[in-house]
Amino acid sequence: MENAIEIRHYVSRGGKDVFDEWLTDLADARAQAKIASRINRLAVGNFGDCKSLRHGLYELRIDLGPGYRVYYAMLGRACVLLLCGGDKGRQSRDIERALEYLKDYRERTITT
Repeated sequence: MENAIEIRHYVSRGGKDVFDEWLTDLADARAQAKIASRINRLAVGNFGDCKSLRHGLYELRIDLGPGYRVYYAMLGRACVLLLCGGDKGRQSRDIERALEYLKDYRERTITT
């Protein structure tokens, strides 16, 4: 039996849900549906085609169109923080953005 995973979205200091905005702005409805399906699979513990990058950042790979990517971090064993999305053509830039978002999230959630 697969374990339930809580899915959270990174929200910027300005209140912007970066991942959700990216997903809803995609012009390709088929891509939106496939990405949403992959997120639903994450929620039941099925990570599929994913890769550890660096500094706690992971990449979920979606084999469709330009090669969509979802960048996320694990918060403990049972929580995924969705940071942002992109495609293979902007991968390096998107990874740097995701790392910035993750750093911001960590800075704002550290308890002293």
